[in-house]
Amino acid sequence: MAVLSKIRERSMFLIIIIGLALFAFVLDPSTLGDFFNSSKVNEVGEINGESISRQEFSAELEAYKQQAGSRVSEMQASKTVWDNILRKKIYQNQLTEAGITVGEADVWNELINAPSVKGSPQFQNEAGLFDEAKFKQFLADTKEQNTEMWSAWSNYMNQIRDNAERNTYNNLVAAGLGASLKEGEFQYFADNSKLNTQFVYVPYTSIADSLVTVSKGEVEAYVNKNANNFKVDESRDISYVKFNIAPTTDDENTIRGEVSEFITDFKTASNDKEFLSENDSDTNLDDNFKFESTVNQVIASDIFKGSKGDVFGPYKEQGYFKISKITAVTKMPDSAKASHILIPFVGSQRTAADVTRTEDEAKKLADSILNVVIRNKSKFANLAKDFSADKGSAEKGGFYDWFNYTRMTPAFRDFVFEGKNGDIGVVKTPFGFHVIKIDGQKNIQTALKLATFGRQIVASETTENEVFQKAEQFALATSKDKKFFALAKENKYVTKPAIGLKVLDENVPGLGNQRQIVSWAFGKDTKPGDFKRFDLEGSHVVAFVTSKTEKGLMSAAKATSTVKPILLNQKKAKLIADKFNGSTLQDIATENKTSVRNGNGVTLKSPTLSGAGSEPKVVGAMFNAELNKIYKNIEGNRGVYAFSVTSKELPTALPNYESARKAISKTRKNKTFVMYEAIKKALDVQDYRANLYVGN
Repeated sequence: MAVLSKIRERSMFLIIIIGLALFAFVLDPSTLGDFFNSSKVNEVGEINGESISRQEFSAELEAYKQQAGSRVSEMQASKTVWDNILRKKIYQNQLTEAGITVGEADVWNELINAPSVKGSPQFQNEAGLFDEAKFKQFLADTKEQNTEMWSAWSNYMNQIRDNAERNTYNNLVAAGLGASLKEGEFQYFADNSKLNTQFVYVPYTSIADSLVTVSKGEVEAYVNKNANNFKVDESRDISYVKFNIAPTTDDENTIRGEVSEFITDFKTASNDKEFLSENDSDTNLDDNFKFESTVNQVIASDIFKGSKGDVFGPYKEQGYFKISKITAVTKMPDSAKASHILIPFVGSQRTAADVTRTEDEAKKLADSILNVVIRNKSKFANLAKDFSADKGSAEKGGFYDWFNYTRMTPAFRDFVFEGKNGDIGVVKTPFGFHVIKIDGQKNIQTALKLATFGRQIVASETTENEVFQKAEQFALATSKDKKFFALAKENKYVTKPAIGLKVLDENVPGLGNQRQIVSWAFGKDTKPGDFKRFDLEGSHVVAFVTSKTEKGLMSAAKATSTVKPILLNQKKAKLIADKFNGSTLQDIATENKTSVRNGNGVTLKSPTLSGAGSEPKVVGAMFNAELNKIYKNIEGNRGVYAFSVTSKELPTALPNYESARKAISKTRKNKTFVMYEAIKKALDVQDYRANLYVGN
């Protein structure tokens, strides 16, 4: 009764709570569980307890995708935006803790001194100087009248602020990362000192692996002891069978026959472009001349014996069956050299900002230059230096040395290759008007224009259905018996692994960008042993989850391949050390049936020992050793060593070590990225982006 009484007393409170929950459920049914769950999913991450909301992340993600366009995938954009937000918040937090603020005045000062702003004629006064008031008025008008442009300027100013905060912090830290002259002196001697040494080397490989055992418990103990080296993110391992939809021999023969049927009509067609379009050719009309070396070599010799109007084929080329018709025959060089003077105009491609002439004005200037050089060709080079916008060639009098047919823009190319040596003329291209002089031609030969009708060689509908049935039958058999690998082997299907997929990966090895497969593998209800068929472009894939790894320490099973060799070498080192009983290097060498080796001119910069390889730990021990004293049981990367340093050659002392000090200081000050990564590692960073991209 007491409980019922309490419920009655709190009835209004319960009604409100349930009402809000139901309202959330109507908006999105998946939120009902979240409503009563203390860990909300309205966050994409946290930095030291500071939340990064979905709204903040989504706004920046959308802005970045609009800026980047189709150049980046969804997951690439997500990673970039996440990294940018982390960087911004980390630097802001560091500056706040240091009591430093990047204010509006700092941002404004950076903005008005940006070359794109300060150098813009739009913001200059009559004297050609930057006018701050003019720029302020421009921003005010933009904010009032052009929302889209104001958004772009706001983003730019935010970017300036972020850069300023990052640079301010990095500069402050770098200011304290100098070096002393004593450090410079130490570094100079460490880098340039040389040792002469004698050593005995017994490799780990001298003991067979079968003589040493490593247990699972030992691997686990090593992982726990070196936990920082074995931290892993959540991952999935999958295997898959890929069923490629590829055209069969029958499909190819059918397509070849279809293409053959067009030969007669193609031969009599008067408009080749219309013929290709009306008959659904998978290849477009190519209006360029071709030399025999550039045509399919299987059929090139036959085509170049033909005449205008002849049709050749069908022949197979790069996934198509084709027939080609000769539409023009000529003689032309396969390479040429020429000089030109480029006169651009407003609207032509790659035109400099200071070009103001119209197209008509550019044409008149080009014609005037043409008249001058026709009368006196010797003036061409100087005129090119004075007038040509192509600065690369202008310095050489407009000259381009030997180039082939495909090098230049079409109109330029046609003038040079279809004209005669010595011709001069004006040609319009997308870059402006060119005054061109043909300076040389060589290798005159037959060239053809070919109209080519093609059909892509693709699988027929029958073939597609057969491949689908194979994939579907394999998936159904797997669902019945759960014997993915046995069934694949029985049907002689190749299984391929994809190991260590991360929750935000989009690439599946062997399949490319297949985010849908990764998302499925990480689904809340997907577990090891589950499978699914995916219909991809050009194939069907049946994927099978083989294992699931939780975030934390790597399991002993997965760590074995890394840890076992280390533990084997440690155990072998003890066995080898038992044979290092001699009092001299020769005794130790005899005991181990090897020889004493010499190491001459050994340095810390290049810690390599003759006949043994790179051994930085051993060489480091040598540099701290007393002369002529024998050191034993030194474990290196490749084996166990005993050594004696016979002499140490020091470099000539310098009057001062300023250059070495500066080198150390410069190296330290260039470590801002390493510094940032260290700060990030020290913070509690939680990434919940998976909630946005993994289907449950």
